[in-house]
Amino acid sequence: MPPGSNFVKQSNHKSMKSLLILLGIVFLTFCGCIGCDRGSVTRNTQSHETTEREKLIDIPVFNADSAYFYTDKQVSFGPRVPNTEAHIACGNWLQQKLEKFSDTVYVQTARVRAYDGTILNIRNLIGSFQPEKKNRILLCAHWDTRPWADHDPDPENHFIPFDGANDGASGVGVLLEIARLLSLTDIRVGVDIVFFDAEDYGKHRLSKDQDQDSWALGSQYWSRNPHRSDYFANYGILLDMVGAYNASFKHEGYSMMYAPNYVRKVWDIAKSQGFDNYFLNTEGGFIIDDHYYINTIRKIPVINIIDQRNDTPHGFFAYWHTLGDNMDAIDPLTLQAVGQTVISVIFQE
Repeated sequence: MPPGSNFVKQSNHKSMKSLLILLGIVFLTFCGCIGCDRGSVTRNTQSHETTEREKLIDIPVFNADSAYFYTDKQVSFGPRVPNTEAHIACGNWLQQKLEKFSDTVYVQTARVRAYDGTILNIRNLIGSFQPEKKNRILLCAHWDTRPWADHDPDPENHFIPFDGANDGASGVGVLLEIARLLSLTDIRVGVDIVFFDAEDYGKHRLSKDQDQDSWALGSQYWSRNPHRSDYFANYGILLDMVGAYNASFKHEGYSMMYAPNYVRKVWDIAKSQGFDNYFLNTEGGFIIDDHYYINTIRKIPVINIIDQRNDTPHGFFAYWHTLGDNMDAIDPLTLQAVGQTVISVIFQE
């Protein structure tokens, strides 16, 4: 392995014996009743079309309040810029949460060089569920924040760090709630949740020569040096900026280039859950993000659920890379739409 180290923590699967006994008692009791109700499926209560397949699946209800709490907790540490105390403290908390929820946790540490020569001490965090299963889904988001609010309307703020409530914390918050739900039941596929570091340390807006590879340093490192040398997933879903009011998730360009079938699959499930007002069946732009490097280096088809707008000059939500990216920008309804869609994708595998 290149510089960096992996530490593993293993926890045991929960026994299902008592649950099976209880279910058997309930089944025998109610089967004696003519015309008795077979029970309602746990799912999002919004009105939506239900397929025959969905009727047979108990899909957990995603708790948007829980995701909001996890998002707010990250913000409470302060800007999570690599090499800062806030970054270290938040990373420790995220690691503890994954250790609580996951079957196995990998902590990948590394030293990477930023575009300006700064050596960044980064930490990619991986929580694995059902690690013995070969069929796997990769879920990911970045947990760091940009060092500067270089798109803030006030030029005096262009070198000041910001909260990163939507750009970073929202995706992690949704995935932590999904991790909590996965810890409560056995699933039919393996799931790996990865929190990538140093995604937002790309060149400053005022830099004359831009370089796309100055972004997504944590996912570039992991794609070349995964936590398991033979790691592969059937497909993956990246969450980036998934918490703002009136979010619009379009078919991102690289997602359609490398994983079009999975884009359609996720958007169809979102529609079936009643979230087609967020998941728009329309073409979006090409965005260099963590998924780009996983697709091109690791060759795992990964799609990007990312908020894209038509009414802003940069194409993202209004407070992108500004001091306004704080908890006031976060809407639990958006977190609900994304979280319920992704958990439904997992449980329909």
